[in-house]
Order: sequence, then structure tokens, then C-alpha cells
Amino acid sequence: MSEEKNPKIDAIRKALEDKKAEGVAVYDVRGRSSITDTAVVASATSAPHLRALSVAVQRAVREACGEGARISGDAESAWIVLDYFDAMVHLFLPDARAYYDIEALWRRD
Repeated sequence: MSEEKNPKIDAIRKALEDKKAEGVAVYDVRGRSSITDTAVVASATSAPHLRALSVAVQRAVREACGEGARISGDAESAWIVLDYFDAMVHLFLPDARAYYDIEALWRRD
């Protein structure tokens, strides 16, 4: 991600760090994705932790920017996506994150 300040991304990152998300990665995907500018990926340690991360991110973004997310998935599916249009947050349980490896879409060689 570029060094420019983005209150939404800052809120997302802080919420994930505060709730002890693992492997938090932020990707600037402008020019590589037609659906969003920023992709955030993080892992939870359990289904309850996954739910807590989702709630914390939603609360933080609402407080910082007044925006709500479109939500797909749930803790039982091991993958939750919070879509803020210009930012997408992918929250996984570790096995699902490894299986889907969506970060391969955005890694720079």
C-alpha cells in the first residue's frame, strides 16, 4: 500500500491489530483489480475470533468514516468478506486462507 493516509484503511488495520488478528496484509490493488482499490487479508484463530474481528472492523470503519459494509460469509464458512467498495477485507481461518490463497492475486513478484 502506498504511504498516503487513508482513514478507512488505518481504522481497519488498527481494529485487526487490537483484536490480535494474525498475518494482517494490506495490498494496494489499483490497476490490478477492477472491483476495489485496497485488499486487506487477515487470519483469526477460531470461529469466535473470526466473528470478533468482523464486528471490530465494522465498528471501527463506521466510527471513522460512517460507512457500512456489504458482508458475505460467516464464521462457520471460515471466510468473511467485508466489502467497502474501495476496500475489501478478507478474514479467514488459517486453513481456508491457505486453501484459497487469494493473496496470490495481488503479490508482486
